Amino acid sequence: MKQRILSGLMLVAFCVAIVLLNNVFPLALNIVVALISVASVQELINALGVGKKWFLSIPSVITAGVVPFVSGNYQLLVYALFTLVLFGAMVFYHRETTFREVAVLYSMAIMIPSALRCLVSLRDLSPEHGIYYPMVAVFAAWVADAGAYFAGTFFGKHRMCPEISPKKTWEGAVGGCIINVIFIVLSGVVLAAFYGWTPQPGYLALFIVGLFGSPISILGDLSFSLIKRSCHIKDFGEVIPGHGGILDRFDSVIFTAPFVYLVALWMPLIVG
Repeated sequence: MKQRILSGLMLVAFCVAIVLLNNVFPLALNIVVALISVASVQELINALGVGKKWFLSIPSVITAGVVPFVSGNYQLLVYALFTLVLFGAMVFYHRETTFREVAVLYSMAIMIPSALRCLVSLRDLSPEHGIYYPMVAVFAAWVADAGAYFAGTFFGKHRMCPEISPKKTWEGAVGGCIINVIFIVLSGVVLAAFYGWTPQPGYLALFIVGLFGSPISILGDLSFSLIKRSCHIKDFGEVIPGHGGILDRFDSVIFTAPFVYLVALWMPLIVG
């Protein structure tokens, strides 16, 4: 547990560094999202055991690295080119690959960077307080996970999905949801107080993010846990001590980021 907490604090410090860099170097967020996307897709490639199949791995990694920097029609162009290249490779190298490998890589190499790119889109929604928006999306996943972990450790009795994730409990899920709502709403209050209450927290939007962000993050975690089980691995990597690989840490963010973006489009997290 000590190692897990220490690694978590390092991740928080990393996020703080991105916040501080945003005003002087806004592209830092795009770069970080691209690096996370590339690392996640590479971990998935390793899990599938297709690292030596360059005709699948290289286009997938390149796509994951490019998507966070483009939007609109350019993003559609990247998807189209990736589709042509990957399925072209499946035809030319049909003796060396399977449709399962192509299907998994195709879906993940598009889903992972596209979902994480919502963090950049969230930042662009608000010129003055934009960096707060992606931080909410990230912490809506991480706080829910941490809250569920500690609540489950002390109060967990009823397992949620023992065949997929044996340690997850219903008590932990409820505890994580409660802690998530409190943290997300308080984050808005702290930000508003920091700016002298000129902006006001969007209490309803923050409440919705905290309440529904928790089960959505659990869905993301369980989904990738199922992928790991199908690949017969415990973790996607060992980059982050106590947490596993990059994808192990950002699997839930992949699900919460698009959700928070949709909420923020209709209801601002910070008003004014």
